[in-house]
Amino acid sequence: MLAKTFSAALSGIDSFKIDVEVNVQKGGDCEYISIVGLPDMAVKESKDRIRSAVLSSNLMRIEGSAVINLAPADLRKEGAAFDLAIACALLGASGQLKLEKLRRTAILGELALDGSIRPIKGALPIAAALALDDTIDNLIVPEANKDEAAAGAKAGNLAVYPMNHLLEAVGFFNQDNGNQYFYRDFQREITFADELDFADVKGQILAKRAMEIAAAGGHNSLMIGPPGTGKSMLASRINSILPPMTYSEALESSRIYSAMGLLNGQNIMNERPFRSPHHTISDVALIGGGKEPRPGEISLAHNGVLFLDELPEFKRNVLEVLRQPLEMGEIHVSRAAGSCVFPADFMLIAAMNPCPCGYGDAELGCKCKIDEKRRYRKKVSGPLLDRIDLHIELRQLSQDELLRAPDGEKSSVIRHRVIAARNIQSLRYKGTAIHCNSQMTSRQLQQYCRLDRNCTMLLRQAITQMKLSPRAYDRILKVSRTIADLANSENITENHIFEAIQYRKTGIGED
Repeated sequence: MLAKTFSAALSGIDSFKIDVEVNVQKGGDCEYISIVGLPDMAVKESKDRIRSAVLSSNLMRIEGSAVINLAPADLRKEGAAFDLAIACALLGASGQLKLEKLRRTAILGELALDGSIRPIKGALPIAAALALDDTIDNLIVPEANKDEAAAGAKAGNLAVYPMNHLLEAVGFFNQDNGNQYFYRDFQREITFADELDFADVKGQILAKRAMEIAAAGGHNSLMIGPPGTGKSMLASRINSILPPMTYSEALESSRIYSAMGLLNGQNIMNERPFRSPHHTISDVALIGGGKEPRPGEISLAHNGVLFLDELPEFKRNVLEVLRQPLEMGEIHVSRAAGSCVFPADFMLIAAMNPCPCGYGDAELGCKCKIDEKRRYRKKVSGPLLDRIDLHIELRQLSQDELLRAPDGEKSSVIRHRVIAARNIQSLRYKGTAIHCNSQMTSRQLQQYCRLDRNCTMLLRQAITQMKLSPRAYDRILKVSRTIADLANSENITENHIFEAIQYRKTGIGED
């Protein structure tokens, strides 16, 4: 007897439907089960897990030989997420399940030897893709994946049924009413990282101001200063002043985390991601890749923050691969197994010492030679620095600043101003793919960053004296637009331009 159902597989963070076809011929060797359709070892081993799960569930033994086809046959199938679909199709082909509902259902889940169903990766992007398929009405998922699957199913009219055991799936297909398994809930509570507050950081008023500008406009930033001046503290608190993610942003980030198995039972992410990889990371781990392409740290930081501490300690080839995603907001990964495009629209925050010893000033005990300082700073290339909007110098704190209690603004106060600035930008770019000032195109720069005569003269002087590139010029305009938004100013003024220029004057790229 022939039975058919559906499952799904991942390619990067995208999903594609898999037809699970089973043909059972009675009278043959009951031990013979063949799986075709480019299965990997985990898929081939599913027949042993299924055999044990069926017997442990006191179901009838599948007699005869079986051929299992996973179509399309030219796409490689990986992992154990097909176990439950294959088991249900085998039971249907052997006459133990009704076939009508089976043909309209997609099934996901790994089987344990006792018949219980284990969670899988990628339930959210899979559910989102299947929800747009008119041939599928129902989706069976492991209980642990029900929230993310329900969030993905909101894209269409797909009914999600979470299950814990193979017997529940059998009952679903054999009874007329399966509403008791129907699950379609979606909740997202907005949360903030209030345990880390900007008020905890002593001094560094200018650096805090720069972080506020970065958060308000989504700008990349680089902090340069001696050890202990608060670079890491400021970076770790950036999430506490960022605006909450929109639903579309949360869904985009959740798709990536679901595909990597990092959603941890949530239906959708509540907080912007903050990724801080160690400086020993490889270029593949940072941008993604591998034999079967997988997202890297920059994609895990999508719609959030990527913090690179001790920037010059990263391998140069690792840093250079950041150029494309910083400009395009996505990364193209091509391997022999296929090509993938991963979203990578993140805000880069980097930190570094001014020299190898860290102190940068003879008064602070620095003994580094000029050539050593030059080589250290040259580890970060000019083209990469050109893509960073804000260059911020942090000074050593005085004794009085160290001894007194922090007295800065709380993150909640700063966040209120940031959200107000983002709301201005949302109205400005309504109907476009732009979310914040840092994403403006050249045409939008001309439209929204018009300058009067005095502002133009100030910029011309800066370009001449600082030898700015056209990219640096554009970045100054974007930062100026953000500073004007924070001041609730419709037009960019000289003060806005002047403050933006100050964030390009660290001398990091000079000899």
